Amino acid sequence: MTAAATPPPSDLEALERQAIAWLVRLQSQPVNPRVQRACDHWRSANPDHEHAWQSVQHTYALMRQSFLRLPDGESGPAMHALQRAGALGGRRRALGRLAALALAVAPTAWLARRELAWQRIGADYATATGERRDVVLADGTLLSLNTDSAVRVRFDATQRRLLLDRGEIFVRSGADAPSPVHRPLRVETAQGRLEALGTRFSVRLLPDHAPPASRLGVEQGAVRMQPRLPGAGVRPVVAEAGQRWLMTRSGLRADTAAGMDIHGWTEGLLVIQDMRLADFLTEVARYRPGHLGWDDDVAELRISGTYPLANTTRVLALLSQALPIEAALRTRYWTQVRRRR
Repeated sequence: MTAAATPPPSDLEALERQAIAWLVRLQSQPVNPRVQRACDHWRSANPDHEHAWQSVQHTYALMRQSFLRLPDGESGPAMHALQRAGALGGRRRALGRLAALALAVAPTAWLARRELAWQRIGADYATATGERRDVVLADGTLLSLNTDSAVRVRFDATQRRLLLDRGEIFVRSGADAPSPVHRPLRVETAQGRLEALGTRFSVRLLPDHAPPASRLGVEQGAVRMQPRLPGAGVRPVVAEAGQRWLMTRSGLRADTAAGMDIHGWTEGLLVIQDMRLADFLTEVARYRPGHLGWDDDVAELRISGTYPLANTTRVLALLSQALPIEAALRTRYWTQVRRRR
């Protein structure tokens, strides 16, 4: 069987523009079944259409995340810059595509930013991108918030609840001396409940995990885990010191992923061992406003070391000394890591 010929660049660009047009229509009419059926028909009419659709969807996802990480007030100027770049047309095809996609990204990104704003407004404690914060609660518990996190504190006569709405926290449970009775200390997420058993532990929300999950890391003591909607045969599990677990709404499993000290951030450090560069940059991006991307040909490079979280620009400079890469700054909030030229 002969492989299908790859369309020439001019045809690929035309198909991507068609895909962008369909994306804009779907965003503007999200509940119109006729538009959805028409888009599905266009995608299935030719394999090249589907290829263009998937390419645009991938870029759209990156754009949306990038707009969400921009500081408040910066998304407007960023869109204007992308639209000006798009005017260059054929000379900068990639930026032109991003400029067109910005029109589709803006409404959904704005809604997501509004949700983030409400999370911060409704939180008792919150941090911005790149910020970390320590708080001593009324029961003596020391609560550390990592970058871009939001927590609500709900203490009453019978229990102490920490509602993690966003990001990551590290908990050093207090003795609760002011209370005449023992009140359990619990962290609650969308996935379930984690109850401290005299301990130090971290909880991180993983919204991009499939399915979304909460990751528990126990440094000292133990933590009892209970999924929100446990499946058949799923029982609470007590995690011991040194263990890491993933909790979804319906289940629990040990987290065997290696390569990073998940508690290093509490000391202001990223401590990694033989980690894929793409995975490491994903972590760095959590602490850096704007877009931090990388070319495919550098994703599998391996990196080890200890890096300071306070200055991500310094981290990128250190990476360029250790690996054959460079960080290209396209705008103030758009950085791309690529092979050194």
